[in-house]
Amino acid sequence: MGHDVEQIVGPVDESAAAPETAATVGRESTGIKTILLVEDDESIGEVLVQAILQETSFLALLVSNGFEALRAVQGIRPHLFILDYQLPRMNGIELYDQLHTIPELAAVPAIMISARLPRHELVRRDILGMNKPLDLDEFLQAIEDRIH
Repeated sequence: MGHDVEQIVGPVDESAAAPETAATVGRESTGIKTILLVEDDESIGEVLVQAILQETSFLALLVSNGFEALRAVQGIRPHLFILDYQLPRMNGIELYDQLHTIPELAAVPAIMISARLPRHELVRRDILGMNKPLDLDEFLQAIEDRIH
């Protein structure tokens, strides 16, 4: 809100080999664990990110679809995926399967959120399913349980 990137993350070193996001800088320098939240409803996503940032010790990165998530994991290594099931062009199960083909991400746990969840697919993949509307306290406890 009126801040440019340099004010938020410091001066940019354009000679660096690869750009780093604020999430990776924070996680690597402080040991803070990162959550990748994939939610196409921006209002829901923002509420969940704010709850995570205010009520836990974790960082949260919000993206709106599976393709953005696959790009994001090229620069960060999340400790937890929170995936909406009903995403555009690639549903949450398809995204989970894609993310878990990446060797460094194969063991990352996931929580899937939606009004309708394919329970048999979640059980098969050991994904925790949570129905919308979410109980925020249960949601935050599920995050703590999955990361620790």
